[in-house]
Amino acid sequence: MTLLDAPQFDAARAKRNTLIIECCAGALVLLFVAWWLAASRPVDWPWNWNRYLFGRATVNKFLSAVEANDLPKAYGIWVHDKNWQQHPAQYSVYPFSRFQGDWSSTSPDNEYGAIRSHRIALAGRYGNGLLVAVLINGRKSGALDLDYDPKTGQLSFAPPGVSLYLGP
Repeated sequence: MTLLDAPQFDAARAKRNTLIIECCAGALVLLFVAWWLAASRPVDWPWNWNRYLFGRATVNKFLSAVEANDLPKAYGIWVHDKNWQQHPAQYSVYPFSRFQGDWSSTSPDNEYGAIRSHRIALAGRYGNGLLVAVLINGRKSGALDLDYDPKTGQLSFAPPGVSLYLGP
């Protein structure tokens, strides 16, 4: 076959190839937008969106367990270890007894009382982690600030003096 013997142009094939490329590009844009919406529309770079997605999901699971008064499960989510009861000595910095004092519905140290509902008001990056502001029991102010570490999957209280601004 020489250059002058080139095959005939196939318009149907060219149209089909163009349609396949456009559909793939549209699907990628759709997946990108779905990922952004699932991560709760963060104003951040896309490579940080999973931090928002997994951090908010972890805080929701944790507070749902606290609302159900299932403190052993909530502590497992807090330390990111389902089998924490088999080796409680690893968590001597924040032991389960102290955790119960902070999160139990009957504890005098729990300033929110019995936690019946929660709503994540805002999430934002803080250092290498994610700071999540949660409104407890329908409060409009005085959010609980939790810190999510994406490397370890653990939750902790926000550092003293650090909180997200929720507006007036």
